[in-house]
Amino acid sequence: MTYVIHGATGAQGAPVVAALAAAGKSVTALTRNADAGVDGARHVVAAGYGSTAELTEAYRGADGVFVHLPVVSEEDRQTYAHNIVAAVRAARPARVVFSTSGSPIDPNTGGAAAALASGLADTGVSHAVITPTFYLENLLMPYVLDAVRERGVLPYPLRADFPAAWASHLDIADVVVALFDRSDITGVVSVGHDPAITGPDLAEAFGTHFGKDVVFEQLTPEQFRSSVAPLIGEGPAADVAGAYAAMSTLPGRPITPENSAQKLLGITPRTTGQWLTDIGL
Repeated sequence: MTYVIHGATGAQGAPVVAALAAAGKSVTALTRNADAGVDGARHVVAAGYGSTAELTEAYRGADGVFVHLPVVSEEDRQTYAHNIVAAVRAARPARVVFSTSGSPIDPNTGGAAAALASGLADTGVSHAVITPTFYLENLLMPYVLDAVRERGVLPYPLRADFPAAWASHLDIADVVVALFDRSDITGVVSVGHDPAITGPDLAEAFGTHFGKDVVFEQLTPEQFRSSVAPLIGEGPAADVAGAYAAMSTLPGRPITPENSAQKLLGITPRTTGQWLTDIGL
């Protein structure tokens, strides 16, 4: 049984490769460089989102494919979504699991993630769509972690009273592996803390872990944009900041318990403290 993993050297793909390898599965890692070393992968294949032919060849005969869209321009993401769907339709892998990475999939809202989710459904291939909201790994960005360590402050562009269902890449990997084995579960699977937690809850968990007082500091979307632009580029940073600005009008971002990983798969996401311990901080 072979499982094809996009972004196998990246933040989302690498934990999926590791979890599948730990479960004794054969993994084909998709990267931009076929000579890249990927721990846990049996095969490494160079296949780009921009080539439907390369994706089709990589997907053909796979028992499972894990996909997610990279943080690039929305125009490129739309192209990649189209290519992935075309490759799935042509190659007919046994199962596809797509992580939205927090992007909306409401067709009325539009966007590349929505196009990919609806396109996968149209292929008729067995699939599931994982919908995390916020990644705990976002809190490892230097401007956040340095502030925690140096000033006892956890800065993030959310209101202090904004409850959100956070999850880690490790949790996503656990859910992906489980969904590859559970073809009876289709459609959307929500992943995140339930009940949802707030910024001050996160700050308290960081304080407990590091043995110091940590308080939450609300950033504006513009402050956030200028902080992450050096890491992900000006265009993607502006897109992400715009998403946080739009979220500021919402009461919160909890998961839907009825289609949660907790209910469907019996998988409960790590607490913030457990995650900090598991990643070795």
